[in-house]
Amino acid sequence: MELAGKVAFITGASRGIGRAVALAMAADGADIILNYYLEQSEAEAVAEDVRKLGRRVVTVEADVSDHEALDRAVDRGVAELGSLDIAVANAAYSDRELFYEADLKGFHRTVDVTMWGAFYTLRAAARVMIAQNRGGAIVLVSSPLAEVAMPRSMAYNMSKAAVDQMARTAAIELVDHRIRVNIVHPGWVDTPGERKFASDDKLREAAPKLPWKRLAQPEEIARMIAFLCDPKSDYVTGSTFRIDGGYTLPWWLKLL
Repeated sequence: MELAGKVAFITGASRGIGRAVALAMAADGADIILNYYLEQSEAEAVAEDVRKLGRRVVTVEADVSDHEALDRAVDRGVAELGSLDIAVANAAYSDRELFYEADLKGFHRTVDVTMWGAFYTLRAAARVMIAQNRGGAIVLVSSPLAEVAMPRSMAYNMSKAAVDQMARTAAIELVDHRIRVNIVHPGWVDTPGERKFASDDKLREAAPKLPWKRLAQPEEIARMIAFLCDPKSDYVTGSTFRIDGGYTLPWWLKLL
């Protein structure tokens, strides 16, 4: 993959999939604008790993649900690194509650970060890329739950469904600017965020029940995202890529 000379803005890059994407793209030659929120020490650790790979990096703290803060983060990164060629909308938030019992504060927070945060990232990146007039690549990290209605996850499910339609609409609106927009659907990934919902023991117990008998690793998701942002993938836009180990296949039929 050839990302040398490219600058990538990645949201939620202090841990999990975002961290893996930052390191994968840095290894492929890209300089990184590393967005995080609150987790400064983790973000600085990722930034140091990027520097060890010989790449430039700028860390920018911004809550992606705050469009003005996100615009400032993008502007600062572009001012320091000189351009913007790639954007990855990865940041997300989720609570798990029955919708009719849900704390609406958490419900709204999920939508604000997961849907609006993706939109603000997409919009800010597209505006910079259009002004540069040299194309670009944007990836929105969605989820199989855009299609599979997981119970106790309505706000997240509907936010990810919106992200898919958002990306496809942007892809057609940006073709004349040669800006490619694609979607990835990670399956169940072994990230720190999963510990909000399940203990290590629970994850070890659940993983063998999946079709591929294990959770994904963040690096596996990052590999696909880096591929989609590679200039050699120039003919790929408006597409959805599943990296889910068969999660969305009708594997439950094997139980019949």
